[in-house]
Amino acid sequence: MARSHPPTLLTLASRTLREECGVTRGERILVAVSGGADSMSLLHVLARLAAKHGFSVVAHGVDHGLRPEASRELDLAAALANSLGVAFERSELRVAPGGNLQARARAARYAALEAACQTTGAHYLATAHHADDRAETVLLRLLRGAGPRGLAVLPTRSGRRIRPLLRARRADVVAHLTRHGLTFATDASNHDRRFQRVRVREELLPLLLQLSPGIVGHLNHLADALLAPSGSAEGDPRAAVARPGGAFEALGSIAQLGRAQQNQLFRALSSRTSHASIWLSDGAEARVLAGETSLGENEPPVLGGRRPRRKATRPAGNAD
Repeated sequence: MARSHPPTLLTLASRTLREECGVTRGERILVAVSGGADSMSLLHVLARLAAKHGFSVVAHGVDHGLRPEASRELDLAAALANSLGVAFERSELRVAPGGNLQARARAARYAALEAACQTTGAHYLATAHHADDRAETVLLRLLRGAGPRGLAVLPTRSGRRIRPLLRARRADVVAHLTRHGLTFATDASNHDRRFQRVRVREELLPLLLQLSPGIVGHLNHLADALLAPSGSAEGDPRAAVARPGGAFEALGSIAQLGRAQQNQLFRALSSRTSHASIWLSDGAEARVLAGETSLGENEPPVLGGRRPRRKATRPAGNAD
């Protein structure tokens, strides 16, 4: 008999945990919670699935010290954890105001969560990214000029980190919150259009959905297709990532590729710039420099063999 309704968030997360995250019986998952809709759903889902899958759950929240509301939002997370019988702890950080604030706050948050995994003996760190988040991230990377490796974002599992809700849509999260009467906080910055991600979420993605209702699935399939077999683009000798300033870096060993594949890689990269060079260092590691290099503009590209005698300089710029 055909299913009359779409799978619930519990069903989607259960399937992802079993088939993609690799969580086994007896292991412990630390859930990153903020008090927001996504993380509260994740905490509730994992607490409900713990007995079925045989894992245990602890929860941890991080207050960056940037918003006075954050402490009250974590109080909501603590209350939900207590009602579910899940141990909850929090970290209080002080991220100094200044440039690149979001990136620095994210780095500090993950450092605190990784430390919490160590102290609690957690095998995994679960975050509440879902399919819409992943689609937004792919679009953000495209806007920044990322290459294949840069678009292979947010796998269901990356080392210790797992994303059990990644095969669910934002609508699935909302439906779960409503069905179970869960209280959650709303961060006003999630609607602040000064942030590029918010504009992608509230302006670009809705437009793309009008043009192609399946765009979220298409962008997720693209990210899946670009992931290496291990679940991460890292280590794939064919993977490349765009760098600010026009530099590309091909990771892994290009020597493992055949001549046709080497040529294919070179054509893909050189199409992004007016000139490029590829060489093999000691016959193993590969590096691609494109844009501003010391090579003359009209000089032919080098593929394989020895590195050009004239030293190529990599342009300045922070990694994506």
